[in-house]
Amino acid sequence: MIKRTFTAIVWREGKWFIAQCLEVDLASQGRTEREAVENLRETLELYLEEPTPKVTPKIVKVEPEVRAT
Repeated sequence: MIKRTFTAIVWREGKWFIAQCLEVDLASQGRTEREAVENLRETLELYLEEPTPKVTPKIVKVEPEVRAT
């Protein structure tokens, strides 16, 4: 595993703190600033996680008819 550093901005909206990542278009919220940042960290980890398929995908070719203009 590799650790990367991202930049986030945090602001308050009513009772919630919002944390938004500046490098990746992701955001999260929490009741405290710390909770919002922790939730954003988890969101980033899930977003950047390498997919592991449960089934082997089938590759097919698709040949649509396209009208030339």
